[in-house]
Amino acid sequence: MDKYHLPAWLLKAITVSGGFGLLGLSFLDSTILPFPSLNDLLLIDLCIESPLRMPYYAAMATLGSVAGSVLLYFLARKGEEAAFHKKAGSQAPRIHHWIVRNGFATVVVAALLPPPTPFKLFVLAAGALGMPFRTFLAAMSFARGVRFFAEGYLAIRYGPQATRFLIAHSMGFAISTIAFFLAFFWILRVSMRGSPGQKA
Repeated sequence: MDKYHLPAWLLKAITVSGGFGLLGLSFLDSTILPFPSLNDLLLIDLCIESPLRMPYYAAMATLGSVAGSVLLYFLARKGEEAAFHKKAGSQAPRIHHWIVRNGFATVVVAALLPPPTPFKLFVLAAGALGMPFRTFLAAMSFARGVRFFAEGYLAIRYGPQATRFLIAHSMGFAISTIAFFLAFFWILRVSMRGSPGQKA
């Protein structure tokens, strides 16, 4: 249990509360308090103990992470866009255009990468640069859902070895998932560009 690096009483409270503890931990990890990989490890342990509850645990982790990211997004959005334009100067319109046009793919990639990826910086940028909320919400829900449900599956398949498997292959798993997503995203963009009614 020392892998969590938490006080015993706090770890016990989170573990006993099950899905709600996982939701709260994922929420805090996505906002202010840094708990790198802690919610991932707890999710794996809970799924190993109760494999049939894996979808519930993965859904709670996803919900908590998305909710925390949404809060951070709106905190950054409130009054921060003007500050960004002031700092970015003449490059501000170009960067803003990139976020609006490619924000979905950017957030998905950032949300899929394992720690120590500075994911919160991407969330702050999405809010400060005025990325459409629906796009942000869709990207976060997709990426976090894929991540946590995949971890739940690994927990059921590999049991106690899932944690070591995740640590040893997390980067490879993330890169392969991102490569698949980017290929799909590119094909979708190309097909939409060539469809009737689209401007050349």
